[in-house]
Amino acid sequence: MANIRELISKERIYVPKKHYSVLKLVLFSVFSVAFGAFFAYAFNKVNFSIPNLIKGLPNIPQIFSAMFKPDFNIMISKVLPELLITICTALVGTFFAALFAIPLSFAAASNLVSKKVARGISFLFNLGRSIDVLIYALIFVVAVGLGPFAGMLALAIHSIGMLGKLYAGSIEEIDKGQVEALVAAGASKLEVIRWAVIPQIIPSFINFTLYRFELNVRVGVVIGLVGGGGIGALLIQYMANFDYSKVGTILITILVIVMLIEFTSTRLRKQII
Repeated sequence: MANIRELISKERIYVPKKHYSVLKLVLFSVFSVAFGAFFAYAFNKVNFSIPNLIKGLPNIPQIFSAMFKPDFNIMISKVLPELLITICTALVGTFFAALFAIPLSFAAASNLVSKKVARGISFLFNLGRSIDVLIYALIFVVAVGLGPFAGMLALAIHSIGMLGKLYAGSIEEIDKGQVEALVAAGASKLEVIRWAVIPQIIPSFINFTLYRFELNVRVGVVIGLVGGGGIGALLIQYMANFDYSKVGTILITILVIVMLIEFTSTRLRKQII
């Protein structure tokens, strides 16, 4: 609304000052009506229904009451082996993501390379993380088959985009004084990176990598729901069979493990930083 006067001026349309407020009011009214119509359309498309909600509410306590009676008989034979697969999937996926993201991040840092190159690599990072990890999982399930390998590839590809962007940002925020001092002393590009850049970015790189590993453990559970293997596959199996006591066992185990990993990772990051 603030740029209406400039727009009118550029188009060489004369509107008396007293009409500006009227014009703003008309545009605001049109926008409000359009937004209200789209909002109503959105409610219709999601099949929003208060009666259906009221009808379904009594089922929720029944489901949760069954979940709070977990069947720990499957803990050793079923849950822990599948949970271990999920953790391994997250670990290997994070490893490969960091392996590729680290060298690419140097090419995405505008203070080390030309802006054209940095923008090109940054675009690839943005493209990689703009596609949801579940879509990657579905693609790799079709490409390489069901199982944790597909899940690992999905996590790795999506993580490259996120880690690469964070790594590059960390490189761009380094102290320029150390770099300039080495350049003035006649150091080569590789020597500058080795002695001025890497020592400053190691703590941030480890911090970001640990955080992504935490995230990948949680996402790895969801990937299992679409064929990526691990405990998510077991969870969807019991959900399909309405075996909520076993579902409760899995959810409790996931909660405990995720909290434990997050606590450990947080302590490590604090020690590093």
